[in-house]
Amino acid sequence: MFFQHVYDKSLAQASYFIGCQKAGVAAVIDAKRDVDTYLEIAKQNNMKITHILETHIHADFLAGSRELAALTGADMYLSDEGGEGWEYEFPHIGLKDGQKIKLGNLILEVVHTPGHTPESISFLLTDTPASDEPVMLFTGDFVFVGDIGRPDLLEKAAGVVGTADAGALQMYQSVQKFNTLPDFIQVWPGHGAGSACGKSLGSVPSTTVGYEKVRNWAFQYKHDEKGFVKYLLTDQPEPPKYFAMMKHLNKVDRPLLTAVPKLRKLNQIELTEALAKGIKLIDARDKTEFSKGFIPGSINIQGNNSFATWAGWFLTYEEPFMILAPESQLDDLTRKLMRIGLDNIYGYIPSTETYTGNLDQSHFISLEELKALKGDPNVQIVDLRGAAEFNAGHIEGADNVFVGTMVNNLDKISKDKKVVIHCQGGDRASIGYSLLIKNGYTNVLNYSPGMNEWVNEGNPVIA
Repeated sequence: MFFQHVYDKSLAQASYFIGCQKAGVAAVIDAKRDVDTYLEIAKQNNMKITHILETHIHADFLAGSRELAALTGADMYLSDEGGEGWEYEFPHIGLKDGQKIKLGNLILEVVHTPGHTPESISFLLTDTPASDEPVMLFTGDFVFVGDIGRPDLLEKAAGVVGTADAGALQMYQSVQKFNTLPDFIQVWPGHGAGSACGKSLGSVPSTTVGYEKVRNWAFQYKHDEKGFVKYLLTDQPEPPKYFAMMKHLNKVDRPLLTAVPKLRKLNQIELTEALAKGIKLIDARDKTEFSKGFIPGSINIQGNNSFATWAGWFLTYEEPFMILAPESQLDDLTRKLMRIGLDNIYGYIPSTETYTGNLDQSHFISLEELKALKGDPNVQIVDLRGAAEFNAGHIEGADNVFVGTMVNNLDKISKDKKVVIHCQGGDRASIGYSLLIKNGYTNVLNYSPGMNEWVNEGNPVIA
């Protein structure tokens, strides 16, 4: 058996390339959209991709299954569980619980594991030349290392009321099914630490059934369904806005993008005209470089592993947008964007030198300056972290406005006072600063070290 774990750090998303070396055939589970990765693995190992599988209709990334099928001619094997509203709307081979897929000398058995979504399935792998016993379980967003998939995404991201509680009850039953599996089976999940598909995912890539039975919180509620449901639904992170669109695009017939697009470099005139039309400019530079001089109205989303997630909060799928980034970074950023379907890139500029106007600069304050301003009635302190982080501990008197939804909640941020913003360590505060300036705020101060410094210096917090 050939096996390769393919991990996208930007979305903390795992996909899998599995092959039978004797037959020269391979399957890909939960493919990301820039599928050249899998084509290269197949080429290097003299294998043909014949099977493409998904564990469920994904919400956090745009699956590359259809792109990969178009390039290889492979069949797509997708869940037909879940019932009305959870069907894939394009041709595929439907899968039901207990069904077996033969891949050379390998057998993949379908296990229906609803909870995260009603149609979610896992794949139990048996390497028949080595053993009659299954050796691997590909769980998608069912069981993670140290956690399980959240059932509230559809309700929170798409507003489908009542699905969170129903999903939590389904998840409880799926956990009982997992409990019956042999302890020695390896577990390969669809996500790692940093994903918004759970609240406490582990950072190691895989685990075992036995380890999760002992260490995973979800397996400690064997006879307490209500307690399980309550804990599962409490303090889940805010799902990024783009999740609702991913649910839609992953189930319908959509345009395919079978290669990473090359971006057009904009000149001064094109940039000026685009800005005048209101086309958004995403500045992907480090927050420190951004603060020294930025194009007015640009949004600072650093080109790190969180780039796509934050872009999904502030860009729509209908509007074109521009990127400010050096050419050496463009391929990486374009891949990150296409993985969540943000393909409508108008063009890019390599630096602020393309801009002919005056640049803005960020205004920072120190810990001592924040202390001096704290309690002043003419000052508003705004904590840009998520609600769970804020509730766990915040600066007394601070207001909580999550940066992801801040543009829709500007009525909660005063234009008549000095506004001090902060987050945990500065990244979200830089995004928030740029958004406030873009929306006409003129008296914003950034306490960039955020809660990290506040707590480390021994200052009190309110929980």
